[in-house]
Amino acid sequence: MKHIFQPGNSTAPTILILHGTGGTEKDFLEAGRLIDPEANILSVRGNVVEEGMHRYFARLSDGSIDEKDLIFRTQQLHQFLEESAGRYNFDLHQVIIFGYSNGATMGASLLFHYARSVTRAFLHHPMVPRRDVPLPSLAGSSIFIGAGTNDPICLPEEAETLYRLFEEAGASVELYWGHEGHQITTEEVEAGAAWYQRVIQE
Repeated sequence: MKHIFQPGNSTAPTILILHGTGGTEKDFLEAGRLIDPEANILSVRGNVVEEGMHRYFARLSDGSIDEKDLIFRTQQLHQFLEESAGRYNFDLHQVIIFGYSNGATMGASLLFHYARSVTRAFLHHPMVPRRDVPLPSLAGSSIFIGAGTNDPICLPEEAETLYRLFEEAGASVELYWGHEGHQITTEEVEAGAAWYQRVIQE
């Protein structure tokens, strides 16, 4: 998978950056550094192309998530993470997801399917990746969800449902509400950075 790796302190976590639809691996590198200047940064480009825009998984003709493809792509990304941990010498269990929109939904899917590997995440404007499936135990996981009260793409109900699913699975979840629609704001990133500082000190 096309990606950028920026090494940090050898003992620091690795921030996995997953862009939104139409983005690239160059997005949110500064946000990653704002969150933790010492962290490794691994930013990955989605390898599904829809109408010329990069995504992490396909959609069906009605715009809904193609769950079969999502499961396959989630497995593919997790395998890439395992390979990258060996290649770049970082601890897979110290990976923290930073996802936006389509990337946040993919990040949520990693938590749904690989909770033992990835236990911390910033999910900015995510959708629920799968419905009516049992989640693994997320006890010990910490998740920040950034949402918009007037987001026309990832509706508030999506954030609330995802919050409830994670909480019921045992995760510690913080839900931040912004008012700027679907975009991720500096204030939202700063709120996530403050959450991160609390989490890493636990």
